[in-house]
Amino acid sequence: MHIKDLLEQHIKIADKTVPDWMIGCFKRRSISFANGQTDTKTHVFWLQGRNLTIDLRLPIEAEMLTKSWDKCNEKELYQLANYEGWSADSTWQKEQLSWSGGTSFQVHNRWPEPAILSRVGDCMIEASPYESYIEDWRITSRKAGALLSLELITEENLTTGEIRHQGGALIINSEWAGLVLGRASELSLIEQNNILREHVKNSATDKDFLAQVFNFETSVAKGNLITGFDVQFSTQPERIGESLFSLEGFEFDDEKNEIIQLFNEGDQTIKRRFLIDTIEPSFAYSGKTAWHNSAEQWFDNEQETIGRYLEKLT
Repeated sequence: MHIKDLLEQHIKIADKTVPDWMIGCFKRRSISFANGQTDTKTHVFWLQGRNLTIDLRLPIEAEMLTKSWDKCNEKELYQLANYEGWSADSTWQKEQLSWSGGTSFQVHNRWPEPAILSRVGDCMIEASPYESYIEDWRITSRKAGALLSLELITEENLTTGEIRHQGGALIINSEWAGLVLGRASELSLIEQNNILREHVKNSATDKDFLAQVFNFETSVAKGNLITGFDVQFSTQPERIGESLFSLEGFEFDDEKNEIIQLFNEGDQTIKRRFLIDTIEPSFAYSGKTAWHNSAEQWFDNEQETIGRYLEKLT
C-alpha cells in the first residue's frame, strides 16, 4: 500500500494530544542563555506529532561531515559523535511540555528540562522553567497537509533474520518529514563516563564498537507524498540527498493495531513495525495564529509604522 492510501484509508486520530499550535516542523532561529550569549547558527529541527517528537541538532555547514563514519579519521569521528538526534514521547501538562522514553544518539540527556511554550504567528517560544535559556522556533510546515506520527518498534532484515534497529519514529508534517532509527541494542559502556564523544575518542580503532555507536539515524527531509522526501539534514552524512523512506509497502495490521512496512534493499527484504500515534490525511498547518480581541484592528490602524519592514522569515 502506498503511504497516501494509508493516510486516506486508515485514519486514526490520537485520543490525547499536544495543542494544535504546537504540531508541525519547526526550525530554531536562536537560543539565548542566562549569561547573555546567543546562538543563531546551529541547525536545529523539531518535528512534532500529536504525542511524539523528533529532534535533530547539527553544526554549521562548514563543520558538517560529508562521509560515513567508516571513512572518518579520529578527529572526524569525534565530530560525528557530537551530533544530536532523538525521538521521544511528549506530554503537555500544566502549560509545560516534557519528554520521556524514546531513543537518542547521545547516551546522556543533554536537554533534561521541560519546556514552557507559547506561540504567536510563525514563532514558537520555548522557555526554560529555570530561566537558563529561551529559544525562538519558526514553523516551516506552513501548508495544510498530511500529519503522520508513528513510533518505530523494530526494523528487521527478513532475509538474514537480523534486527537492525529498535525504537525511533516517523513523522510527516505536510512537506517536511523526519525519521529516527534507534540502535539494535544498547551500547555496552565499560567506563562510567557517559559522554559519547569520549567513548568514541577512547575506542577510535574499535570498528565493532564504532559500528554499534553509529548504527543510529535521525534525518529530516523535504518533499511530498507523490515523489517522496529527500534528506536535507542527517546524523548520517552519506544520507544527504537520498530518499528518506520508501512510500510503498505499508500495511495496516488490524489484529495488533500496528503499521507494517515491507521494502527491499537490493536482494534483501526489510520489515518495519510501527505503533500508531496519529494518521491524518489533512492537518491545518499555518504560519498564523488567532488575534486577541481588538489586536487585529490595532495592527491595521498602525500599519504605516508597524508594517514598514514586515517580512516572512524562512
